[in-house]
Amino acid sequence: MLDANMFVFYVDNPTVSNNFYQNLLDQAPVEASPTFAMYRFSSGVLLGLWSKHTVEPKAGEITASGELGFAVASNQAVDNYYQQWKQKGVSILQTPQMMDFGYTFTAEDPDGHRLRVFAISE
Repeated sequence: MLDANMFVFYVDNPTVSNNFYQNLLDQAPVEASPTFAMYRFSSGVLLGLWSKHTVEPKAGEITASGELGFAVASNQAVDNYYQQWKQKGVSILQTPQMMDFGYTFTAEDPDGHRLRVFAISE
């Protein structure tokens, strides 16, 4: 069975997106060029940021239609990231709240991709 280990967001401006994620994640990309940047999470999963203007094969109309999730250990960790991201000027779509699956908040990157931090209910 294949094991997915990389997600790619098509972005309008890779430099702007790279700066956003570098600030958000407090780490440098493992690869960066004018049209692409890539981050490696401690889990080994990769996040690529590829210019929607240069991706091949060409993509159709690109809209943000999914989320990148960040599982954390506790509700307090959710609150801590919420405060940190707010201080960094990250656009918040949903303040911390309890949902069916756990405690969560949702933010967005410069291209409207959703970023969800959550702690699963026990």
